[in-house]
Amino acid sequence: MANAISSLFKLVFGLVLIVLPIYLVLAVDFFRSWGAAALIIIKGGILLFVIFLGLIFLLLGFSDLKG
Repeated sequence: MANAISSLFKLVFGLVLIVLPIYLVLAVDFFRSWGAAALIIIKGGILLFVIFLGLIFLLLGFSDLKG
């Protein structure tokens, strides 16, 4: 029973963490500029993620060749 409640709590908490920021960016005027800044940061983060992912695969390839 406790496992089901824990899972339900995680589900609701995750849903709140997804819906609340979207609501704040779209509905509240104060956060509109924050939304544009967040998109710029996300675009830069995607670039860094792809670079680090390539680095990880490169290191894994070298490791496989060595072994």
